[in-house]
Amino acid sequence: MIARIAEKMIEYDRADTHRINHFMKVYGYASMIGKLEGIDEETQETLEIASLLHDIGIKVSIEKYDSSAGHYQEIEGPALAKELLEEFSLKEEMVERICYLIGHHHTYSRIDGIDYQILVEADFLVNLDEDHCERDAIDSVKKRIFKTESGKKILDMLFENVGA
Repeated sequence: MIARIAEKMIEYDRADTHRINHFMKVYGYASMIGKLEGIDEETQETLEIASLLHDIGIKVSIEKYDSSAGHYQEIEGPALAKELLEEFSLKEEMVERICYLIGHHHTYSRIDGIDYQILVEADFLVNLDEDHCERDAIDSVKKRIFKTESGKKILDMLFENVGA
């Protein structure tokens, strides 16, 4: 099912290789961190689906607000995700949690679960690289945002030579 959801997202973002590569990388890191942290199977599935769909609101945000800012993504994303997930027969609680994660993935002050924490960390791992961030920004994000041991370890390995 995860592969089918990924395929639907690729279809949704058709021909936008940057956006597709972004959510696939976030998915890869989120999946890896979740497994390394030993989260339960249902939370892992919720995390993986949310990571694939986390930026689904960008297209509509650009059309509606002429901006892809995180705030707009959080407003527009959940309804689009819910619609995309209708054909997959997921439990309603899981769909609600996925939509909640999508609707809050740029809000770092109220992280309320391991799935949320890992999604944020995975998104930062990708964004720090895509934005070519400097050492001080990487260190600041690590200190403020990263909580999982696996996420911190991956961050350190990825950016070991930045600013060295």
